[in-house]
Amino acid sequence: MNKLLWKPSDERVKKSNMLRFIHFINEKYKKDFTEYCQLYDWSVNYIKEFWPAVWQFTDIKASVTYSQVIDEPNKMPGAKWFEGARLNFAENLLRYRDDQVALIFNGEGQRKQKLTYRELYIEVARVAMSLKKMGVVPGDRIAGFMPNMIETVVAMLAATSLGAIWSSCSPDFGVKGIMDRFGQITPKVLFAADGYLFKGKQIDSLETVSKIVQDISSIEKVVVVPYICNEPQIKHIPEAVHYQNFKSGESNLTIDFLQLPFSHPVYIMYSSGTTGLPKCLVQSAGGILINQLKELVLHTDLKRTDTIFYFTTCGWMMWNWLVCSLAAGATVVLYDGNPFYPNAGALWKMAQDEKITIFGTSAGYINALQNSGTRPGKEFDLSALHTLLSTGSPLSAEGFEFIYGEVKQDLLLASISGGTDLNGCFFLGNPTASVYSGELQCRGLGLKVEAFDGNGKPVINKQGELVCTAPFPSMPIYFWEDPDGMKYHKAYFDFYPDIWRHGDYIEINDRGGAVIYGRSDSTLNPGGVRMGTAEIYRQIEQLEEIEDSIVIGQNWKDDMRIILFVKMKQGFPLTDEVKANIKLTIRKNLSPRHTPAKIIAVPEIPYTLNMKKVEIAVRNTIHNKPVLNRDSLRNPDVLDYFTNLKELEED
Repeated sequence: MNKLLWKPSDERVKKSNMLRFIHFINEKYKKDFTEYCQLYDWSVNYIKEFWPAVWQFTDIKASVTYSQVIDEPNKMPGAKWFEGARLNFAENLLRYRDDQVALIFNGEGQRKQKLTYRELYIEVARVAMSLKKMGVVPGDRIAGFMPNMIETVVAMLAATSLGAIWSSCSPDFGVKGIMDRFGQITPKVLFAADGYLFKGKQIDSLETVSKIVQDISSIEKVVVVPYICNEPQIKHIPEAVHYQNFKSGESNLTIDFLQLPFSHPVYIMYSSGTTGLPKCLVQSAGGILINQLKELVLHTDLKRTDTIFYFTTCGWMMWNWLVCSLAAGATVVLYDGNPFYPNAGALWKMAQDEKITIFGTSAGYINALQNSGTRPGKEFDLSALHTLLSTGSPLSAEGFEFIYGEVKQDLLLASISGGTDLNGCFFLGNPTASVYSGELQCRGLGLKVEAFDGNGKPVINKQGELVCTAPFPSMPIYFWEDPDGMKYHKAYFDFYPDIWRHGDYIEINDRGGAVIYGRSDSTLNPGGVRMGTAEIYRQIEQLEEIEDSIVIGQNWKDDMRIILFVKMKQGFPLTDEVKANIKLTIRKNLSPRHTPAKIIAVPEIPYTLNMKKVEIAVRNTIHNKPVLNRDSLRNPDVLDYFTNLKELEED
């Protein structure tokens, strides 16, 4: 059993939104629930009752209420949610219009900026008016090629207030990466900053913007936001205008929030694109709103008094998730830049200065922070902090213990996991429950998540495929340019008919917690014995000589053998002694069958732009198979090192 690391106080449980929701359900439906597991079981078996309760509890704003919750509760995909309702996504995020701070921006080399809820409404009204005057209508695509700054949030809210569909990429995407995404959806307007900063270096974006506009003929206007220069030169960019000149100068504007169906599109998100052209996932305004509010208000315990931060770019779904915190009236902190610049304490100084109460990041960041020797809890005042969130990849048990040892002891550490596909999470935090080392606390309310064994049967305390066996509101409504729905069906429903197969390898335990072992399509299977890659990484992260690693299975003599690539820390060569220690650690703590046959030093580990290891790309490379979309990688040139390695041709 995993080690108990934290238990919420009775006072904290008593004040939690989750307990208030349990009481709300008990009163509304005449139940006597006292524990989360009871609430969860009810939520997945009575979805017609659960989701309206979330709607009411989170006070979703709608001009017309729904006529039915769901048309076919067992249909997946294609179930229709909350038909008859009319609402506006942006209106729900702009429900507060007072003098509480809504947004705080911090960035490398940038002046800190703040905007109250009142000021945010005025700014959105000005941009929305200009978009409306240029003819933006419901269904038009508005794209953002922007750093994580206030104007990005404003542009998204202005677009969605008119019923336009928002789609964004971070400015570190190259021209081909942008074209593979925006080129498919043909946006009408492009919001773009003139550049961004990374590790103290100014990087110009306008040359990329110019090429994008030349190649995407649908773009009628480019709105350029100054970031690295007060007055960027834009004459060479067709249809370009400065942000200040674009937004309306009128005063006392009100936003005419267009009332639209629950299923009206709000976002187009993108799959990673490592196996081909990125899939364009179209998501509904109502579905994203109700699911993200459930996750923020109930599972994250977000309140109006909170200041929430997530380290993310505008190309990762956690940006969309973070921004939805405005609907709860919290203060949202935006950050753009390198999290270790000018030093490893950069984000923690910000947490101290802004009195951040909910701090979100990735498991990769926590691992790098641990390796840096930084001790945030001793170097900074984190007295305001009550919750830390981690996602992007599985957080190791050592990562858990580092947080409680070096960040804060009295803290809810929620390792959460989901995907861009649902713009949310299958596994989440629970403010009323204990935290165990290396374990995700619970399955998300309303999501009927199970682990399927090789026979397609649900199992507990055994590893299996992550599936969801009932529909949920934030499923994509369709894929762009997929008229017959074949791409959509193939992505999730071909393996198990009418059941969502997510592609993760997991184990759900009998108390409702879970461990994720990595992507099921990169599961290691030598001799027919399956093991997730995350289990290997958990062992490697304990070794002080190793900075990073990636593990894959190589087809070898009618079976599979394990190949481990390691990036060594500076000053530590990969000696025979180090290799022997790695093998001993894996053999002793995991299994002899998963001991690497080869351990090879590499200069870097390849990652996607969203900082996920690309095991499939490495596996394809060593098997001389094409990597179809290298532009989805943060460091694609690293793959060249894995080509034609002589060590992989030897026993």
